[in-house]
Amino acid sequence: MQLPVITFSAMLEQMAAGLQGAATQLLDLSIGSVLRALLEACAAVGLWLQWLILQVLSATRAATSQGPDLDSWMADFSFTRIPGALAVGSVTFARYTPGVATAIPVGTVVLTADGTQSFAVTADPTNAAWSSAGYYALAATLASVTVPVEAAAIGAAGNIVAGAIGLLGAPIPGIDTVTNSQPLSGGLAAESDARVRSRFQLYINSRSLATIGAIEEAASSILQVSRYIVLENQNTLGNFQPGNFCVFADDGTGTPSNSLLSEVQSAVNAVRPIGATFSVMGPAVYGACVTVTIETLTPATHLAVTAKVQAAVLAWIAGLPIGGTLAISKIDALAHGADARVVSVTSTLINGSAADLVASANAVIIAQSVTVS
Repeated sequence: MQLPVITFSAMLEQMAAGLQGAATQLLDLSIGSVLRALLEACAAVGLWLQWLILQVLSATRAATSQGPDLDSWMADFSFTRIPGALAVGSVTFARYTPGVATAIPVGTVVLTADGTQSFAVTADPTNAAWSSAGYYALAATLASVTVPVEAAAIGAAGNIVAGAIGLLGAPIPGIDTVTNSQPLSGGLAAESDARVRSRFQLYINSRSLATIGAIEEAASSILQVSRYIVLENQNTLGNFQPGNFCVFADDGTGTPSNSLLSEVQSAVNAVRPIGATFSVMGPAVYGACVTVTIETLTPATHLAVTAKVQAAVLAWIAGLPIGGTLAISKIDALAHGADARVVSVTSTLINGSAADLVASANAVIIAQSVTVS
């Protein structure tokens, strides 16, 4: 429902007109007058009440509610947002001179060199340095020990590069440095409001129905799955096989892990039709080497413009669905849309050919390189 809202000025004008119309003499409504100040105060309160009404309307509809309000709305249907994940990895505590036994308790905090991201040491009984007392022991004869850590906050911000960690949250006797020799990974933001709404449509339309929609909802219920496709009555080779269906799922890399595919398989198995057989696989991969030649307004800005065009093309290819088409005309349009300083696109090639790259129904196109000159 679209409410007929009015602005502060319109509200003030309406009150002034109504007041003057009811009065038997001319009123002083000039700026600074007592009556004008009273009307402005009333208009401010009216504007606030109008805002509250809009907030209530927004919170009562799934299409407009956000965050906790959207979660509350979905909870009435036993539908929950997919939570995010913490980034995990390992760090190495080291010292310049061995000689003193040191304990590194679970929960010890380390930070990135700029202090913006923090991580905590976690328990790992399989680690050789682990002690049942709840800490990692660094023997007096050793110079370093490597222990697992996890990010303090959920989200992709915890996915840091190797060497980013460099600060101790608090001094540890016998420890001089800390660093991560390998990147930390696995951090994911919680499911977005837009994805919650999109997945809810599949969810609510497929309750008690063993349909394609139910299978698609199951596949999309795994947060890491960024694209998927369900193909009916065929086997994994694309041959006709009645009663069988294939689910091809991907996490954006083209090579999803076995653990991710296992999660998808469990979710699909819970809603599949009785008697039907199915397979869950990663997609086939079509590699794409794209070269784009452009002309820009001035040579001085050419490098900056080519970088923007490259980023736009890479982002679009990354979002292509399974079975999508990498079209030369679209790449040309992206180049022109990336920056107004692009005068023309003189050449666009995909894998050395001036032809579109069309993926099969179970394949995804992955950019191996995008060169803009």
